[in-house]
Amino acid sequence: MPSVLVLGIDPHAVPGMDGAVIRAALDQELARFGAHAIDASMALIALDESAESTMITALSEREWDVVVIGGGIRKPEPLLPLFEQVVNLVRRHAPKASIAFNTSGGDSVEAAKRWL
Repeated sequence: MPSVLVLGIDPHAVPGMDGAVIRAALDQELARFGAHAIDASMALIALDESAESTMITALSEREWDVVVIGGGIRKPEPLLPLFEQVVNLVRRHAPKASIAFNTSGGDSVEAAKRWL
């Protein structure tokens, strides 16, 4: 069974967002992986000093086939340094994984399947 790790921003860490609603949508997307016979996990990072260690732990958990980097990490221009950090951490800690990008929290399965 192929394996996928989805990296995203913890919606509870973003001011002005309804974290519970967004988290429920992310959990639904994670469940969709199972319907496609894909073993998936999600690591949601806070925008603080714990981000790097959270990502390293998730990336090192196993050998991933694909790592999907969510739009919340790569789309906002102020988060460009974080996006660069994420890409470099994936290269270092999951070197055999393909890298995919979703357009929203609702199409991570499709993003991963492009590389499986």
